[in-house]
Amino acid sequence: MSDSTRILEEMNDRSREVFRRVVEGYLDTGDPVGSRTLTRAMSEKVSAATIRNVMQDLELLGLLDSPHISAGRIPTQNGLRMFVDGLLEVSDPDIKDRQKIDATLGDNSADVGGMLDRIGSALSGVTHGASLVLAPKHEAPIKHIEFVSLAQNRALVVLVFADGHVENRLFTPPPGQTPSSMREAANFLNAVIEGRTLSEFQSVIKKEIAARRQEIDTLARDLVENGLALWAGEDDSHDRLIVRGRANLLGTDEEEADLERIRTLFDDLERKRDIAEFLELAEDGDGVRIFIGSENKLFSLSGSSLVVSPYMNADRKIVGAVGVIGPKRLNYGRIVPIVDYTAQLVGKLISDRG
Repeated sequence: MSDSTRILEEMNDRSREVFRRVVEGYLDTGDPVGSRTLTRAMSEKVSAATIRNVMQDLELLGLLDSPHISAGRIPTQNGLRMFVDGLLEVSDPDIKDRQKIDATLGDNSADVGGMLDRIGSALSGVTHGASLVLAPKHEAPIKHIEFVSLAQNRALVVLVFADGHVENRLFTPPPGQTPSSMREAANFLNAVIEGRTLSEFQSVIKKEIAARRQEIDTLARDLVENGLALWAGEDDSHDRLIVRGRANLLGTDEEEADLERIRTLFDDLERKRDIAEFLELAEDGDGVRIFIGSENKLFSLSGSSLVVSPYMNADRKIVGAVGVIGPKRLNYGRIVPIVDYTAQLVGKLISDRG
């Protein structure tokens, strides 16, 4: 049993109701909730002094905070976590929200990237937050691989797939590479990889290098071994992540310090920094997950929250994720079912397209 679960179970009904109403009031308005406001909302008739005593106890537990003297209470990050884990009520997404997301699918285009881009824009518009959509890796069989030298420390790997899809990825080759070693590396890869997908690539190449070590030049072998993560698709999350609606994170009445934190988040999203962390969050398991403030490294400086859900292909394998970034004062009860619905919708669309 977690500490938050234990604390919640040990609360009496009055303390639990005061805590819930403070959090709900804060999430609704962004303002501290005072004792006089609660006296009008409580299910039992209690005095403002009694409520103040309860709120003081909750503050000592680290669940509430006083931003200013005599200004009411707001939940702490620990308080928000306990509310989300133990008291959050989630219902089905609103029919109008579903319709707005469904409307992005009207043309039934085979362009998965374009479809996910439109879904990300719709998700951002519906939630008034920034949306993240992690596209699946391209899983068609590979037809051909080629290396192109661009400069002494810069090269391009070209992946041609059997369905006509082409991907170009920049990388830094190991020192000493020559046009000859690049051709040899490409020939070696093409001899063993044709007809296999990217997800099958790495294990196959490692076995082939071990079995045919004498057949490939040292420079060419270095090129293949050092670049496995790149052309096996393990480092492509920069290109796979679609971010929409960043401007929604800017409020009109935010303090300058808050604006600075949001700018930091913008920079991180622009550079796709720590997106591997986002991948790990999505791939940890089925269902919606909520990360509040510093619980996630990507948003620790901005104090933002992330609601994220993975989606699966027809084989029930997690291939991507959708998520929404917003302030810690997020309407979790509304956002969670929207993210869940969108993830299930994207999973069905990906499965239908094979």
